[in-house]
Amino acid sequence: MNNQVLCYGEVLWDTFGKTRKAGGAPMNVAWNLKQQGKNVVFASSVGSDALGDELINFLQKNGLYSPLIQQDKDLPTCVVTVQLDEKQQATYTIPEPVSWDNIIVTPELLAQARNSSAIVFGTLACRETVTRNTLYELLDETSALTVFDVNLRAPHYQLDTIQTLAAKAKVIKMNEEEADLLIGRGSGTLKDKIIEFQRTYHPQTICVTRGDKGAILWHDDEFFEHPGFKVDVVDTVGAGDSFLATLTTGLLNNEPMQQIVARACCVGAFVTSKQGATPSYKIEEIVPF
Repeated sequence: MNNQVLCYGEVLWDTFGKTRKAGGAPMNVAWNLKQQGKNVVFASSVGSDALGDELINFLQKNGLYSPLIQQDKDLPTCVVTVQLDEKQQATYTIPEPVSWDNIIVTPELLAQARNSSAIVFGTLACRETVTRNTLYELLDETSALTVFDVNLRAPHYQLDTIQTLAAKAKVIKMNEEEADLLIGRGSGTLKDKIIEFQRTYHPQTICVTRGDKGAILWHDDEFFEHPGFKVDVVDTVGAGDSFLATLTTGLLNNEPMQQIVARACCVGAFVTSKQGATPSYKIEEIVPF
């Protein structure tokens, strides 16, 4: 292992009215991992167009560009429309097909998967066959810490894909709504449902985020909880991604589980207090422990 984290999946432009910001969950996770001192390699695809060139320029300026960023000659760079409600909760309009629907297997990508300490991936980029099958091949080739960000964006997911990814993951992160879908709304507490989910898919770690109410984490037959931090919310874009990056960092650093969930809640809250998913920060300046 080379102590690198491979983040795999979509990169795109999030548009907020007339404002445009680089985004995509795995790119946001990569950004936050880098902010927290991790060695990150990002794999995705952009279009052979002006917006794709701008994304490559953004990635280069921020130390996230690598030869694993493919450039598709036929499919465009993705531009997502973000709408915020009165609580600053975001909804997304995502076009298809776009460049990251066609991430292909390369020898370099396979080598990176084999040599990484962790691989972070989600459901959105798996909506189409090519990118999905590439990810399956990467996961079958690695012994890394496989980190599954459920991150559902309706209607861009299928239950059988989620089940396959869950079975390949050592760490699974989801929010409460996703937990209701995957674990169920029936009888039993959330903890009961998490235990049943673990018995079905056998991950090492399961984390359910609860918005401004913090998060609950299961690891090694024990639960760890944090009630969250109160902040003035600007928007929620990227909060879950920053949480996941902090969770992944903590697991790779073998930090105590209670500290991990508290730090992740703190970083997630900080990101909601800023516009967009990629505010700059130093972890020691925003985490008070």
